Amino acid sequence: MKYRKFGNTGLKVSEIGFGAWAIGGSWGDQREQDSLEALETALDRGVNFIDTAAGYGNGKSERIIGEFLKSRSETVYVCTKTPPAEGKWPPSPYCRIEERYSEKYLRENVEERLSKLQIESLDVLLLHTWTRAWNDRPIALEILQKMKSEGLIKQIGISTPEHDQNCVIQLMRDGMVDVLQVIYNIFEQEPAAQLFPVAVETGTGIIVRVAFDEGVLTGKYTGNETFGPGDFRSNYFAGDRLERGVKRTEKIKKEFQKSAYSMPELALKFALTHEAVSTVIPGIRNRNQAVQNTAISELPEISEDMMLRLQDHSWNRGFWYGGK
Repeated sequence: MKYRKFGNTGLKVSEIGFGAWAIGGSWGDQREQDSLEALETALDRGVNFIDTAAGYGNGKSERIIGEFLKSRSETVYVCTKTPPAEGKWPPSPYCRIEERYSEKYLRENVEERLSKLQIESLDVLLLHTWTRAWNDRPIALEILQKMKSEGLIKQIGISTPEHDQNCVIQLMRDGMVDVLQVIYNIFEQEPAAQLFPVAVETGTGIIVRVAFDEGVLTGKYTGNETFGPGDFRSNYFAGDRLERGVKRTEKIKKEFQKSAYSMPELALKFALTHEAVSTVIPGIRNRNQAVQNTAISELPEISEDMMLRLQDHSWNRGFWYGGK
């Protein structure tokens, strides 16, 4: 396993992290034994960064992680996320930050995160979404900075809203965030335009999520799959989204079929290539996925020629619009 600088935090994190959404639910049936085996295998293979959130099974993912880590002696960094108080998701430009992220709400939520994870200080706390309407008066981040000075949190940041990831650029330049979690993959390459260069400039740690585009970039889907009503993918791939994603993935598979990489390997290596990226957090829900994803760290880097060809597969789409 290779390790990278986590921005200016002084930490070194495994370039492949552990995405822990599925072990909390919303991705089909999940046995807790499989979750524990996945965590054990990932850490045994060098993973030292785990990503979770309050919303992953209403704290179930955090609870499993907290219990599991009591049995481990190595240093493991856990990133969790606090959602805004009840209201529109993503927040509307008309949402008031005082109502969605009040100090009372944030303090109570952080105490819950600490309790679920069974720790006294959070390694990383991210606000689970944002709107640029709050950029000129980011009082929620000021509250988290205060909690950081109190020792309740070590690093703070934001998990970017899918439709407006660049809204955090001003916050980076204003020194309001230590780290960010962003969507970056073969289809979604917009962060490379400005967000990543500014992250390098400001020393902001970057956590990449959705490197597999919720599974389609692994090449495992045929386009005919159906997902249960409680499965996140039933909404993400609504309408013809899955079919269109599969068709584009098949083009990539065909173009790179003679390369040394499988589709999952190509997808993760692509996400790791930019110098701004600290860690990529593919979802891991069993031992096999832990082995396969962590092994990618040791593979040769993608050549410059391959990266240029993969850049041509960027897909400019609006996530919130039908048809994608």
